[in-house]
Amino acid sequence: MSQPFTPVASGARLSDQVAAQLSAEIKQGRLAPGAKLPTEAQLVAQFQVSRTVVREAVSRLKSLGLVDSRQGSGVFVSVQPPFAPLNFEARHAASQKAVIQMVEVRRALEAEVAALAAERRSARDLRAIEQAVLALDEAVRSGGDGVAEDVNFHRAIAEATRNPFLIQTLGYLSQFLHGATQVTRANEARRGDFAAAVRTEHQAILQAIQAGKPDLAREAAAAHMGNAMGRIRKADPVFWAQEGERLAQALVKGLQS
Repeated sequence: MSQPFTPVASGARLSDQVAAQLSAEIKQGRLAPGAKLPTEAQLVAQFQVSRTVVREAVSRLKSLGLVDSRQGSGVFVSVQPPFAPLNFEARHAASQKAVIQMVEVRRALEAEVAALAAERRSARDLRAIEQAVLALDEAVRSGGDGVAEDVNFHRAIAEATRNPFLIQTLGYLSQFLHGATQVTRANEARRGDFAAAVRTEHQAILQAIQAGKPDLAREAAAAHMGNAMGRIRKADPVFWAQEGERLAQALVKGLQS
């Protein structure tokens, strides 16, 4: 390596900054395939951060396939370059338009996910989906935003597809879709008619899956996502100015991680 790394400063998440510098060294060839990364102690000293920050950054590089750990030897740049990860443009992510675009992605995926779930679900899958719906209803009754429960409902449906590639794709995208869900649910919680419509739409998806009707499940899931986009378009401008844009920053964090 030609020179030590630049110490990171406050602002963006420290581990993200460390990971970005290490990733740049690898992608630009200054850390060649098979090269050993500096030790954890050296990275701590060069970046002037804690060991926890360095470990999080290295873990991020591992998840991207850029480095590998060798027991007792250290961390090395992967010899086999990984497939390039999806690289979304984060600059305009914190916007109403970006949230709608994310929901468009969800509509394309989740309509087919629901259809496959209706076709392949087991009794155990049905219990998991039904429990997820109950948990979501309870979260709302208790005054929560229901974001985690909403995500879990859709994850339970995905698990019922028995398609590991589809499940893993949705898992990867969840870092971006979670932010969109935060915005849609916050908007929906402001109006009783919105909240009631969401519950009805979830019930329609559940009932189609319970009945084992793929076409109906596909239609119900697509309608749910289409209606979610409509609700975002109808959002009170005050909501977006005061809350929507702040929540949408989760999209930016996901895109930049």
